[in-house]
Amino acid sequence: MTDNKDLQSAFSAHSSPDKQADCTLTVDQLRAFGIDLLTSAGASEQEAIGVVDELVSADAAGHPSHGIMRLTQYVPFLRTGFIQAGASLAVIRESPQVDVFDGQFGFGQILMRELREIAYGKASQHGSYTAFGRNFCHVGRLGSYVEDAVQNGFLAMMMVNVNGAARVAPYGTDQPRLGTNPICIGMPYRDRAIMVDTTTCVTAEGKLRIAIQNGRRVPDGQIVDTDGRPTNDPADFYSDPTGAILPMGGDVAYKGSGLAIMVEMMCGILSGAGFGRHDVATGTNGIWFHLVELDHVIDKKQYAEQTETFVEYIKQSRLADDTVEVMLPGETEYRRAESAQADGIRIAGGTWHQLLMLASEFGVQVPDHGPS
Repeated sequence: MTDNKDLQSAFSAHSSPDKQADCTLTVDQLRAFGIDLLTSAGASEQEAIGVVDELVSADAAGHPSHGIMRLTQYVPFLRTGFIQAGASLAVIRESPQVDVFDGQFGFGQILMRELREIAYGKASQHGSYTAFGRNFCHVGRLGSYVEDAVQNGFLAMMMVNVNGAARVAPYGTDQPRLGTNPICIGMPYRDRAIMVDTTTCVTAEGKLRIAIQNGRRVPDGQIVDTDGRPTNDPADFYSDPTGAILPMGGDVAYKGSGLAIMVEMMCGILSGAGFGRHDVATGTNGIWFHLVELDHVIDKKQYAEQTETFVEYIKQSRLADDTVEVMLPGETEYRRAESAQADGIRIAGGTWHQLLMLASEFGVQVPDHGPS
């Protein structure tokens, strides 16, 4: 494996040189296009389907930071060996309720599907289950895995630390030492999940990537440059040496910083993934995944009734100025995903430009699409 610094310019976090119009594709068009790109780059068809399904799902839910844009990162890493096509889980430690896995630098989305099947079986049998994993290439949107677990009857929690490049400055510092380190928790509600899926910093790194690809500035209070000065220009973040993302919390950012540190310890130290590494692909994850089978805790009917009562209690809160509706965690994503099936998925012009460059390089046919 080569030094990750050799690939910093390869995963297309830079601005697109040409102005490209936004476009809108159907879910099926975007899925087929992504599968063609990834298989042309060396992934198997099964891997490409599994990875691209997760990416398109993220786009549909309104999170392009974890969507098809990531192929501009994955393809170079696949070609240079940072992502190992065909890799699967290796068992490091095994017991009825706690396992430790090594992902051997395979596609994170594929490894998580494999892990999930093990987890469901053991959690159903024993009531709860915990898995730690190391050397998973970027797993993408945590909410996808938690949502699936919830729909299978579990309370689900997941967090990952992020190696390959430090992104976030600990509270009271201006130097990146931590990953974006997201946390996701979900519980069943009707046929979906009430779910929080959030980074422990003020913005996902992928949102900065989209901003720079499309010549946009970012809001105040998100990033500092390499000298620790506040900036709105994402190019200042992607400088050499890099700037830093600030921890979540604003005036109380010690809260976000504290959570990020705990994620780093749980997912980095306990899994064996390590922390602050630069010898792996940017976005390589250490995993903590935990399930509780609700049947072992509470009667299903009682749970459903109490959850309905609780949701009504929250929804009937008096609205603040300019608030139209009280939204449950995860509700916005469900609505966006429903709209995407009917209206398609919008891809920002600069991002689309970079995907077109990949398509040209690999001879992949570009789908017909409408302007956005």
